[in-house]
Amino acid sequence: MDKVWLITGCSTGFGRELAKLVLKSGYKAGVAARNTKDVEDIIKEYPSTALALKLDVTNTDEISSAVSALKQKFGRIDMLVNNAGIGYFGAIEESEEAEVRRMFEINFFGLAKMTNAVLPIMRAQRSGHILNVASIGGLVGFPAVGFYNATKFAVDGYSEALSKETAHLGIKVTVIAPSGFRTDWAGRSANNSKIVIEDYSPSAGANKNSIRGYSGQQPGDPVRAAIAIVKAVESEHPPLHLLLGVAALKGARNKLEVLKKDYDAWEETTVGADFPNES
Repeated sequence: MDKVWLITGCSTGFGRELAKLVLKSGYKAGVAARNTKDVEDIIKEYPSTALALKLDVTNTDEISSAVSALKQKFGRIDMLVNNAGIGYFGAIEESEEAEVRRMFEINFFGLAKMTNAVLPIMRAQRSGHILNVASIGGLVGFPAVGFYNATKFAVDGYSEALSKETAHLGIKVTVIAPSGFRTDWAGRSANNSKIVIEDYSPSAGANKNSIRGYSGQQPGDPVRAAIAIVKAVESEHPPLHLLLGVAALKGARNKLEVLKKDYDAWEETTVGADFPNES
């Protein structure tokens, strides 16, 4: 296939499995990681269709170099998968500002920088597909990951706006919302706050321990997730929102019910906030 993917965060998890699948399927791919040694095995298996890209999504120069190198080698970029991201555990009051800002730089601003670097190429092509990996935590808030939720809620809103700005240019957007998958997200990819406030132990503390406790035992399979992502890309009408995992579907449906309950219960107050109809 002539279509070219650019996938960030390929050292582990979703990015790694997706890179392997798209190359196996006959696509070309830029396989990006902060340390290219982590993806050497993938490149060796597909030397003519894969390009290792050294890429820290918070580094503007590395973003520019990676995008330019991939465009120069294969002539185009058709799919951008913004997968790189980290987690962080702590109640909102416990969370350290430096850690929160670092997470926003990676999870949101890095994603936005990557997108801006690729959009001119896709606009010139009048085609492309941007896939932003968010989380069910971008639709539903959970204790102990409130600022992580904030980064992913930002990705969700950003992606929806982007889809409306680029549809007439032939550029599609999909925001991916996984639930618990067997990746490093709840392991080495997420730091704990050094501040612990005992008052939050029944809420944030309990949920942090629960998530940490089942790391490596989550029901989500990254290989099956990669298959689902490729299926969505190859669809004639790919979704704007792609949920991955039973828990993601359950969580999203529960959120819809909660929203409907509040909206219906407060409908009169909501409508009453407008100026009265003067006609």
